[in-house]
Amino acid sequence: MSKNSKVLNLKDKISGNEVDLSLCNLTEVPVRELALFPKVTVVDLSCNNITSLPPEFCNLTHLVKVDLSKNQLTSLPDDLGNLVNLQHLDLYNNKLTNLPVSFSQLRSLKWLDLKDNPLELGLAKAAGDCLDEKQCKQCATKVLQHMRAIQEEVDRAREKRLVREKELERKREAKQREREAREREARKREKAEEKEKRRKEYNAQKAALAAQEQQKKKSEEKKKKNGQAAADKKVAVESKPKPRPSVIGLIFKLLLLLLVGLAGVAAVCRLTDLQKEAFCLPINAAVDDGLSWAKEQQVVLRQLVQNLSTAAKEFLESTQTSKN
Repeated sequence: MSKNSKVLNLKDKISGNEVDLSLCNLTEVPVRELALFPKVTVVDLSCNNITSLPPEFCNLTHLVKVDLSKNQLTSLPDDLGNLVNLQHLDLYNNKLTNLPVSFSQLRSLKWLDLKDNPLELGLAKAAGDCLDEKQCKQCATKVLQHMRAIQEEVDRAREKRLVREKELERKREAKQREREAREREARKREKAEEKEKRRKEYNAQKAALAAQEQQKKKSEEKKKKNGQAAADKKVAVESKPKPRPSVIGLIFKLLLLLLVGLAGVAAVCRLTDLQKEAFCLPINAAVDDGLSWAKEQQVVLRQLVQNLSTAAKEFLESTQTSKN
């Protein structure tokens, strides 16, 4: 069946502001088609095989009265509370156990029937029997109160959850800040240690360079000092005045040469065949006289030494006697 035929069939079922789709063997609600007729505020979907309502059903905010009795509904959409104009809702004889929390937002709801549903105990107690018009109106009022209480509990639970989540988030942020602070402190400490290490290396290099420079300077000063000392010594040696020959020294040298010459002549005249020559006779005679004089002087010298020894011995004896 095409879309156009569906629209035409839906038109055939519209009467004023009402559309009757009961006993049509429907398994789903024709939401798109209903949305095309915003003037239809009363929808009868009873006695079908509908098991669920699509989320789009909650967009039909123009609906005032909806009959979903005698279907197979097991749940209602979460956003059912968007139907703010809904006043009459018939859910008789379905398979509902709970209502969505947003049900509390149906502030216009005046009539509600929840008979013959396997409702949970609290909801069943609030719904009551719904045996007549008055009880169905009371059902609407009490179920809305019940759902508002549930909504408040849900809101409180959500608020607690949000508070808990915020607290957890705050703790996570605090831990994150602490971790970041520790990391920053660690990086700062590492930078400080690295800087201190570089500073020590720089000071060590500077000290080494200073030591090398000092050693070099000392070496240069030592070389300069040694060179100066050598230069001063050389200058002192060069500038030292040469000894001037004295007259006595010259005379001594001349006499020594003369004596050597005479000794050589005497030796020649004394030891060679020239001793009989005429010029050697006086020389040999002088040598003989000298030797005789030396012998005489030797005897005199020996006598002088003997006399000195005797005098010294007597002096020692007299000294020893005076001591005793």
